[in-house]
Amino acid sequence: MPATLPAKNFPLLDQIREIGRQARVSALAVALYDYALDLRFSVQASRVFHAASTIKLAILFALYRAAETERVRLTDRLHVRNRFRSQADGSTFFLQADRDGDPDLYKRVGRTATLQELAETMIVRSSNLATNLLLDHLEVPFVTEMLAAAGLEGLRCVRGVEDEAAFARGMNNSVTADGLLEFFRRVHESRALGAENRDRLFDILFQQRFNAMLPAGIPDSAKARVAHKTGEISTVTHDAGMVFLPGRAPYALVILTEYPSAGTGGARNKTVAAVSAAVYEFLQAAGSAATS
Repeated sequence: MPATLPAKNFPLLDQIREIGRQARVSALAVALYDYALDLRFSVQASRVFHAASTIKLAILFALYRAAETERVRLTDRLHVRNRFRSQADGSTFFLQADRDGDPDLYKRVGRTATLQELAETMIVRSSNLATNLLLDHLEVPFVTEMLAAAGLEGLRCVRGVEDEAAFARGMNNSVTADGLLEFFRRVHESRALGAENRDRLFDILFQQRFNAMLPAGIPDSAKARVAHKTGEISTVTHDAGMVFLPGRAPYALVILTEYPSAGTGGARNKTVAAVSAAVYEFLQAAGSAATS
């Protein structure tokens, strides 16, 4: 069993609370598992948050499970379109290129793209169009089934991105810090995917282009590689992933934040980065103490 850090009077907990207080968050959840020290730490890790783009991890996972069960081939081609049906009432909706992380994909409407290409742009550039195309192809019940079969609780995928009719009915994708932490642990340990598709999944996550949160909290001198996925909407800012440091076993870290009103993403990114920095510094100190 991993060592669990005591919640009371613990300096890391105090640091995280102070970061949240200064940022005026309405909620801040953290879940950490360090393979080097076999240590777990959490704050509000069972609290449910709007998933924002972190739900794309669930879709990526389901895609690779579909490939493993030969439901799909990653080389299969999908028709690129910008027309979707709401999970709430079947009404038609469209995505806006200027709100998407990868507006270039809209130039391919009417053409085709492979499932692997869509998976990459869904994560690396956080493309909403690629996300909805993949989710339509896999279907929500299949994603739900794959998460359940892998024992991944705390990740709930119920609709595509910008499905306003579903949003109006309270149908929102959701995550918990515990759920995302378990996702990374099970994938990393090949308990949820085979080694080949685990490596594919991490290869995509290493290419993430939005690096102002988890990676920004780690000094460049550490030469860390971070496999992660961010998620941001008006009132939430998240990052979840695994940090690989030279000569050391990795750690998995999830940071979820919620605010009482919409605000500027840059400042909120810095809040997540500050928590990431506090965790990194704590682990460095704890590792030094353990070997002294």
